[in-house]
Amino acid sequence: MFPDVEGKGDGKVLEGRRFEKSFVEVERILDQNRVLINEINQNQESRMPDNLGRNVGLIRELNNNITKVVHLYSLLSSYCSNSNSNSNSRGFNTQHEEY
Repeated sequence: MFPDVEGKGDGKVLEGRRFEKSFVEVERILDQNRVLINEINQNQESRMPDNLGRNVGLIRELNNNITKVVHLYSLLSSYCSNSNSNSNSRGFNTQHEEY
């Protein structure tokens, strides 16, 4: 587990901050992707050679952003897994029984 801000405890504070920071970053990138997609669509609809040429760079940026989001989702998933593992090791049951 991560140490907390003061270097003691089980790290819940620091882990929570890391989770929140990653989540905010994902939201920021997804907002940026929305803007990129809109611009790509407008450029495509215009059919102007300069705008179509610009789409190459925009699509490259979009792909890079998607890679970042996948990485951040992986981190978020590991934070959740670590949190669940720690809860289970303390005797808490996070599994839901089906009836």
